[in-house]
Amino acid sequence: MSATTIQSLKVLVESIILDPKYHDILTVVKGARNGAVYGAKVRFPHALVMIMLFRSGTFREKVRLIFNATKTHALNLAKFATIYKSTCLLLKLYGATPGKEGPYDSFIAGLLGGYVVFGQRSKRGKISSVSQQIVIYIFARVALALARLAVKPGYGLPGVSEPKQSATISHYAWPVFASMSWAAVMHLFRWHAAELQPSLRSSMVYIYQNSDDWDGLRNFIWHNK
Repeated sequence: MSATTIQSLKVLVESIILDPKYHDILTVVKGARNGAVYGAKVRFPHALVMIMLFRSGTFREKVRLIFNATKTHALNLAKFATIYKSTCLLLKLYGATPGKEGPYDSFIAGLLGGYVVFGQRSKRGKISSVSQQIVIYIFARVALALARLAVKPGYGLPGVSEPKQSATISHYAWPVFASMSWAAVMHLFRWHAAELQPSLRSSMVYIYQNSDDWDGLRNFIWHNK
């Protein structure tokens, strides 16, 4: 293929993607692309460190685990972005007020995408560890945002969202939240460790349980075991 042909194709493609009549549908394509890229960027370094340092197995097995985790994360975010943006577009075009975004379109689209992509079990009845981590990640941030919204003046709950009460709660909320979170996780790790998410449990075993035993300087400082 000659340079002239490639340039002509580039001009043609750019004329299509810059045409306003294709903008809405192309946001779905760009959303899928961005979901895949972001998922790979986030998961690869995390999987590389965690698997290489804390998982047993051969080098080839570890590489395969890293690849699978990265692929799963990237595909999940790409699929969710596709479903979410497609549903929002359909609701905008064919909803109660065609041509305008409805107040609950994002909620409905997120509900559908969350169920289809992250709410399913494997054929063995298991939930993907990658899906669990993603959902837990967003749940924590949703809970924090809702807590802030609850005391936000003009938007929050009656009583606690008044400016004076809101300022007092906001000042003391984080120390209480942080201490209660650590108190709860340490209690669960001590008495109900099996119920904790595997990667969290693994890191806590390394820090708090494996530090109880050593038989020499080698595995006191240089090595864990």
